[in-house]
Amino acid sequence: MTPFCPSAPARRFGLRAVRYAGLGLSAAVLLTGCASLRTKYERPAVALPDGYSEGPEGAATAAVPDAWWKLFGDPNLDRLIDEAFGANQDLAAAAARVEEAQALAGFAHAERYPEFNAGGNASRTRFSNASGQFPPGVPLEFNSFRTTVSASYEFDFWGRFRRASEAARAELLATEEGRKNVRLALASEVATAWFDLLSLDRQLSIARETLGTRGESVRIQVARYDAGTISELDLAQAQSEVASTEATVPALTRAIRQTENRLNVLLGRFGGDIERPGSTLETPTLPEVPAGLPSQLLARRPDVVAAEQRLIAANARIFIARAAYFPSISLTGYAGSESTDLADLFASGTGIWQAALGVLQPIWNANRTRRQVEASTAREKQAEAAYQKAIQSAFAEVEDALIARATGVTEREARARQVEALGRARNLADLRYDAGESSYFEVLDAQRSQFVAQLTWTQARRDELVAAVALFKALGGGWEEVAAEVAVAHTP
Repeated sequence: MTPFCPSAPARRFGLRAVRYAGLGLSAAVLLTGCASLRTKYERPAVALPDGYSEGPEGAATAAVPDAWWKLFGDPNLDRLIDEAFGANQDLAAAAARVEEAQALAGFAHAERYPEFNAGGNASRTRFSNASGQFPPGVPLEFNSFRTTVSASYEFDFWGRFRRASEAARAELLATEEGRKNVRLALASEVATAWFDLLSLDRQLSIARETLGTRGESVRIQVARYDAGTISELDLAQAQSEVASTEATVPALTRAIRQTENRLNVLLGRFGGDIERPGSTLETPTLPEVPAGLPSQLLARRPDVVAAEQRLIAANARIFIARAAYFPSISLTGYAGSESTDLADLFASGTGIWQAALGVLQPIWNANRTRRQVEASTAREKQAEAAYQKAIQSAFAEVEDALIARATGVTEREARARQVEALGRARNLADLRYDAGESSYFEVLDAQRSQFVAQLTWTQARRDELVAAVALFKALGGGWEEVAAEVAVAHTP
């Protein structure tokens, strides 16, 4: 047998085809090699100061419990926050978002594995007599039964599915931190509303006490006026002050009900009174500010952690977009049985199968892939900016809370001294008026000043408590783990 020997033109054509194929393969490898370049995620550098401008100095070794609100020492507050954690709708929605993110992360992870399906079909077909497709005697009407098990799998050579799973996990972590942030905000809102309620209770008590005192003063002034010892002007001024104090009572009562309604929404209730047995504005203990608060506490704030996880997800999605430059390689196939008679569907010789390997290499798509990469890169820049801003905002919130905490104590102490001094001034004004050494206007002015000072002290007390709440919120709640790490770091 004469061996086959191609002609010279055929050999030249074959060599040219091989050469072109090699060039094409080299170009594809070069293209995919360039596209595979991926910037590994690194946490952006943030030049934070070591500490804050306010707050006590020293090593931060004091741990703060996760249930930081217990440091106020008010059992009623503890009870309300526990109730809010169990029934608040915002927290329930945040938990549902976590469940959604868990499902999406599971879906992304499942994309990395083969897919199997089982199917079957039955049909009856009739062909035309005039089609001429079949010789005489061949039935033109027949049944067809088929059952198969199919499989498909796309090889993840370039890590596209792995990066998608990584992005989904990061989004899940961000959502979980979002739930923690909602929990932290909820505890802060309940504590703030509770202190508002105690402050309003105290203001209402002061108003009613003042109203009783001024009512008694008016009765005395009426008797004096009837006796002709004072003028009608003094009586009118006394009655005016009583009316002014009376007007504060319904206003405070309205504010109390509105604050209770605000708390009820946080607690997941439909209205009703907020019980506060034994709690007054003096009940809460003002927690001490731990010494040497390190700026590293900000890295554990839920919103900061969530912002970084979204940045990690955005970084992974850049690679997902770049993976579109690579060829997609998939394997598909099926196996089963096919027959024209249902009874013979699984008989010998009815087996069918197919296996196929597919490769798809994008060549030109009007720069769609490139634009997707650019868009993903831009989204990563947005996520990085959001992360940087989250840290900056967190630092500013801590600074604000520390200065509010420090100045709040000073203001409340000064207001207390003012109330004490105005109490003495009122007693002296009463004595001078009874002795005929001053007008009744001096008494009224002393009463008015004392009343305003008492209300102002109440507000200052409320403000210092709320400032402590804001500090815990700004620092991300308790920090038992961070305190332990700092203590170990300072151990010789």
